[in-house]
Amino acid sequence: MNVDGVACRSIWVNADGCSIDIIDQTRLPHAFVVRNLCTLQQACNAIRDMQVRGAPLIGATAAYGFYLAMRDDPSGAGMEQAYQLLFDTRPTAVNLRWALDRLKAALLPLKTTARAARAFEEANRIAAFDIDINHAIGCHGLDLIRQLAATKTPGESVNILTHCNAGWLATVDWGTATAPIYMAHDAGIAVHVWVDETRPRNQGASLTAWELGQHGVPHSLIVDNLGGHLMQHGMVDLCLVGSDRTTRSGDVCNKVGTYLKALAARDNNVPFYVCLPSTTIDWNIDDGIEEIPIEQRDGEEVSRISGKTADGKVVDVQISPDGTAVANYAFDVTPAQLVSGLITEAAVIDASSEAIAAAFPERQRQ
Repeated sequence: MNVDGVACRSIWVNADGCSIDIIDQTRLPHAFVVRNLCTLQQACNAIRDMQVRGAPLIGATAAYGFYLAMRDDPSGAGMEQAYQLLFDTRPTAVNLRWALDRLKAALLPLKTTARAARAFEEANRIAAFDIDINHAIGCHGLDLIRQLAATKTPGESVNILTHCNAGWLATVDWGTATAPIYMAHDAGIAVHVWVDETRPRNQGASLTAWELGQHGVPHSLIVDNLGGHLMQHGMVDLCLVGSDRTTRSGDVCNKVGTYLKALAARDNNVPFYVCLPSTTIDWNIDDGIEEIPIEQRDGEEVSRISGKTADGKVVDVQISPDGTAVANYAFDVTPAQLVSGLITEAAVIDASSEAIAAAFPERQRQ
């Protein structure tokens, strides 16, 4: 996607050919800062501190982090340490474990001297694979937007509501929930996006709004609680969200607040679709509400907020009384029955065990 008119990915190999560059997403939207990752610890910090975030991008960053670890210590002990340190950075996104398992399986049979080069190859393949599958998700979702556009009067926009950031900043490129939006915009279809601010970390306000603006997609930032009102008044044609983990039965774990949007969409007959790569499906879990671990993050993400002042300074301020206790659950689970469909790289499918297994027979649990 574009930044200042130039195509850009969220993670790439540095010009030195051996280290990794990322966009520091904690500095957006007020500063575009590139960070260089040279060590395993730097990769772990980037994931844990949310300089990179979004399930697919976390997986790609973990893969490159594994490569950086193998460059320094390709021994069996080095592999185990790298796996565990990276795995512990973010417990909810299943792509992290998928990427680490893929790297570990590829490297175990090799001599130590061959592991770093193979890890680099595998990390590059994971990044390229992510771009390909997100492009496919975009193509399938574009068909849905075309169908809605056909019901509009000439020049009238398809209004799409999204939550959190499931854009190209959450993946290597294209995004999941935004891929169909970018493709529709590029195809000349009039679209307008309602962008949830997405408290507490404001990924909608700081990331989705920023990337849509950079690519020229019309959008409006809204507070999280406005979505239901917009749906009641016929101002939302389609909800598109992403997923950090989807069970094999179709329950969807995503940024907290997604469940409430799904409830509002069901009450107002608004289609609610989840865009996800098959790497986000957890084949070991059936009941998302009971079995998916929900990350609880630092309370300061809720009690403090950063922003730009009138004189251009970016400052961090406290918005709650001193000593206020904070509960910061980062995700919630939307039951499969509230999901109109899953937009995957294979097809648009029902959120059900049968449909998911039929779409990805090679990946389901044996």
